[in-house]
Amino acid sequence: MGMGWHEWPLMIFTVLGQCVVGGFTVMALALLSGRLDRDMMHKVHRSMFFLWLLMGIAFVASVIHLGSPLRAMNSLNRVGASALSNEIAAGSLFFALGGIYWLMAMLDKLPPALTKPWLIITMLAGFVFVYAMCRVYAINTVPTWDNVYTPLGFVLTVFMTGPLLGYLLLRVAGVTQCGNIRLLPALSVLALVVTLCAAMMQIAGLADINSSVQSASALIPSLGWIMTWRLVLVVLGLGCWICPLVMRKTPSISALSMAFVLVVAGELIGRGVFYGLHMTMGMAIGS
Repeated sequence: MGMGWHEWPLMIFTVLGQCVVGGFTVMALALLSGRLDRDMMHKVHRSMFFLWLLMGIAFVASVIHLGSPLRAMNSLNRVGASALSNEIAAGSLFFALGGIYWLMAMLDKLPPALTKPWLIITMLAGFVFVYAMCRVYAINTVPTWDNVYTPLGFVLTVFMTGPLLGYLLLRVAGVTQCGNIRLLPALSVLALVVTLCAAMMQIAGLADINSSVQSASALIPSLGWIMTWRLVLVVLGLGCWICPLVMRKTPSISALSMAFVLVVAGELIGRGVFYGLHMTMGMAIGS
């Protein structure tokens, strides 16, 4: 029993993957707003490199989980029939569409007529990727995963970390006023509030989930303290972002970077709790 630290590759893959989907959506909407001149768009494209760096780290973590690159290729053998294969295929499609878009934009080889549809299609591919992630854990023999809190948690990670990552990379590009960028902190705070409510409801409901040998509430004995630390990290992170805005100052890149690290650390703790709550009905849980 305990935290799911042994699943750290999956923790990194899912959290970073969801971060990138949210961050790309924010940057794509900025590019689609029509309020950026050619020079500013180039700077935004240049800072977009960090999205694909994070996505690359996420996929390296997924390969580590599978054991070898050969197994990673084999995971695509049952696309359409296997939730795992669908997840890898959807993630690869999103990564490929976004990476090719970025490369062509940086080389100035992307026809203007293709820019908007390519961005929209890539955003949709990102949403499909998150949906495919949710389907992997819809396992009816694992009641602690097969419930509304799993897809809700994954989507909330997108809305909590994505606006922050997108804002950070737009700030790196020098964009401080573009469309509804001022609404991004509120979106992350709203996601945090919903996350807190969902966490309390999920913890309260664990006592009602029992296998033949134990209750789900016993899987992580220090769950309350762990979730408190998660909340502290996320609140501190969002505070690094929001406090300068409250004082009518533009957040510095260093403050935004610290905010992103803290929020991602909090979400990794939350994802560790998720994997630690694995419980197959009718089977004993190993220590």
